[in-house]
Amino acid sequence: MNQDLNNMYFKIVKPLRWLCLTLFFAIASVAVGAANPPAHAVLPIDQGVGGESRSALTVRWWQWAASFQYAESPVSDKTGERCGAGQEGEVWFLAGTYGSAPTSRTCTVPAGKHLFFPLINYVVMPQNCSGCLTCKAAVETAAKMTDGAMGLFAELDGKSLPSLTDHRVTSGQCFNLSARAVGSPPIQPSASDGYWLLLPPLTKGRHTLRFGGSLPSLRQELIYTLEVK
Repeated sequence: MNQDLNNMYFKIVKPLRWLCLTLFFAIASVAVGAANPPAHAVLPIDQGVGGESRSALTVRWWQWAASFQYAESPVSDKTGERCGAGQEGEVWFLAGTYGSAPTSRTCTVPAGKHLFFPLINYVVMPQNCSGCLTCKAAVETAAKMTDGAMGLFAELDGKSLPSLTDHRVTSGQCFNLSARAVGSPPIQPSASDGYWLLLPPLTKGRHTLRFGGSLPSLRQELIYTLEVK
């Protein structure tokens, strides 16, 4: 009888025990995955960081990009050596580029930073829009310039990021483009529109990020080698 019970244990009870353990760890893995999105996830369009909305981040990105002289700007940078210039807070900005030639940069990013960058974007200000002396006109012109966006693309470590057309963001209101430029007169009303991605912090190590897109008036293509430390 004892031998029969022993045989029953090994034939039925022990396999069931291992099955239960396997299911437990599978469920636990799903729960952890839900709480911690994969590194390749793109954060939803309505999700901001540190209390800042996506629109607020676009304004801050533009003011950051406009705070440099051309020769010192991360936007004109050909190598990535200026990647860390002017960075602050929980979000690390990645610059676009002047002109339409593909640009490759190598950038060291502190661990724990969200990444925010434009696939393609446009800013309107009185200096580049003679009829944009009111905020309403600036916002409408920025929207009109962005309506023709095409060829959006974004890849992280060789994997395409999804639903790019869902990530159109307008500044929502007008702002002073030169707010961070020391000694510069105000550049307002300024307004922006474009397609932007916000990524959660990447794991430590090397990552490759490629992104870009086109408007009727401009095109950009960036390849970033990101060293997260």
